Amino acid sequence: MTIKELKEKKALEKHKAEVERVKKLYEYENEAGKQGYKLIAGVDEAGRGSLAGPMIVAAVILPPNIFIDHLNDSKKLTHNMREKVYTEIVQKAISISHVEVEIEEIDEINIYQATLKGMYRAVKKLSVQPDFVLTDAMKVEFDEPIKTRSIIRGDSLSASIAAASIIAKVTRDRMTDEWDLKYPEYGFSHNRGYGTKTHIEAIYNFGASEIHRHSFEPVKSLLNPKE
Repeated sequence: MTIKELKEKKALEKHKAEVERVKKLYEYENEAGKQGYKLIAGVDEAGRGSLAGPMIVAAVILPPNIFIDHLNDSKKLTHNMREKVYTEIVQKAISISHVEVEIEEIDEINIYQATLKGMYRAVKKLSVQPDFVLTDAMKVEFDEPIKTRSIIRGDSLSASIAAASIIAKVTRDRMTDEWDLKYPEYGFSHNRGYGTKTHIEAIYNFGASEIHRHSFEPVKSLLNPKE
């Protein structure tokens, strides 16, 4: 076997393994399909634990068992790979939506309740309404008779939730790149608003910006010091 043939064989084996991996991600979707559900949406968020900016919640309905190369939890992909998979999801999905959960709402009702509301709104914003919704860990209730199921670590186990995690992550990362231009002292293009050591040091050195969440530490204590 020539070197070229050996490379082609390894590439084919790698592709087959990837096809099998992605195929397993449709276990929950296929289970719902066997129960008679036709349109199954996955929902996930990006930025829930961030100290700054809105949270992005996305919802995605994929065609049954559609193959999308490298479909996975967004956190397991590189920046360039997420962008590539994001494009393929947009091309192949039946419907996609995303919503911004604003800082003021997060500060007012707490991040847990804000996440629930964001997931609800993302589903309602879909151009085609699902009859089954898969969520990552959190249980969302709908007024209409939409069946829901929460899955722990759903972004690693469900194709639809993984797709939603990528849409949310890429959308929010593009926003943080814009914040970085306006507030370069905080390093948003690197920390994405999360509480890294350098980000927290920047908050103490420069104060909180207008896009920092007032209910999150250390911003909360900085703005409301104990007397």
